[in-house]
Amino acid sequence: QVQLVESGGGLVQAGDSLRLSCAASGRTFSLYGMGWFRQAPGKEREFVARINWNGGSTDYADSVKGRFTISRDNAKSSVYLQMNSLKPEDTAVYYCAASKLPYHSPNLASAYWGPGTQVTVSS
Repeated sequence: QVQLVESGGGLVQAGDSLRLSCAASGRTFSLYGMGWFRQAPGKEREFVARINWNGGSTDYADSVKGRFTISRDNAKSSVYLQMNSLKPEDTAVYYCAASKLPYHSPNLASAYWGPGTQVTVSS
């Protein structure tokens, strides 16, 4: 059974940085695409970033492009999200996601999800 546990969230000021981590267990981590999604109060969950199974390809939402960086360490079964130049509109619960199929990417309709970690950015 796939388990995902996020960490690293918190309360920061606009312009600060945070690094989120997600530890995965329950299967061979290196075969699966990983991603980060977020959900702000009163809004739907949205895509933030994804990385393919070997880390060779990444993709970002336009709203975070140039500020956030996704990476993975297959030896540690972990995926990370480095968030720089944070803005109040980045405030949300951030969810780690894992694809259900090997060599695929997670998406809103099909993924395993972690419980989420709160990120709050004050102005």
